[in-house]
Amino acid sequence: MTRVATRACIIGWPVDHSRSPKIHGYWLKKYQVDGSYEKQPVRPGDVATFLGDMRKQGLVGCNVTIPHKEAAFAAAAVVMPAARAVAAANTLWFEDNRVVADNTDAAGFMSHLRASVPDFDARRSAIAVLGAGGAARGIVYAFLDAGAPEVRIFNRTRERADAVARHFGPRVTACEWGERVDRSCEVGVLVNATSLGMAHMAPLDMPLAQLDEGCIVADLVYVPLLTPLLRAARARDLPAVDGLGMLLHQAVPGFEKWFGKRPEVTDELRALLVADIEAH
Repeated sequence: MTRVATRACIIGWPVDHSRSPKIHGYWLKKYQVDGSYEKQPVRPGDVATFLGDMRKQGLVGCNVTIPHKEAAFAAAAVVMPAARAVAAANTLWFEDNRVVADNTDAAGFMSHLRASVPDFDARRSAIAVLGAGGAARGIVYAFLDAGAPEVRIFNRTRERADAVARHFGPRVTACEWGERVDRSCEVGVLVNATSLGMAHMAPLDMPLAQLDEGCIVADLVYVPLLTPLLRAARARDLPAVDGLGMLLHQAVPGFEKWFGKRPEVTDELRALLVADIEAH
């Protein structure tokens, strides 16, 4: 009997921009896995149907990108704690013929943060997060899970920051956007979880002079790879953590679930993605 190659994919609308196929394609080749990973454009409203037909299409699971993360979460039969905390899923697989949903962004972010700053301990100080969308929720969950005593949310729309604080409870504080400088003075980590600073987007206005020495500055934006925020952090000799590492590390759990091999994030893989980013 001819063995059928294992197939996975990423769904989104649009999905052409995704770099996930480059990541998984690299691992498939490196570990000599008989499998494939493709882009699948799925229109809004068609997510539940697509997921219901995944097995018929020969898929063992998929990644999910915007705008389908909430719909994928809602369609899953089993929801992992990280996905439940964020109310969104980016990684799906099958167990006992049931679709399982997880959100690996938080774990990916924390893995990259710890790889970049090995002595980081979330329990030491408060954390500042700029933004209150899905990405910000994932970051808040990551820090709370790691034991942070307080996470401060700064968002241009205060109501959204309030909603995040209500969702996560007393260790999360909603703050006015205009307070982001004064109330980040003594934090141990500052994270940009907005799209500000991304290529073709408005710049992020976030002074860093008030930050303590040694404060880690992280940006989820990875195009450009070195954002103005990270440039400013380096100018102050603060640890600067880019968004590409999170993209790479969040892909690890899905590959392991689908293809049965836990892959490594290597310098060679990172260089491949950096070259692709710089070429576009």
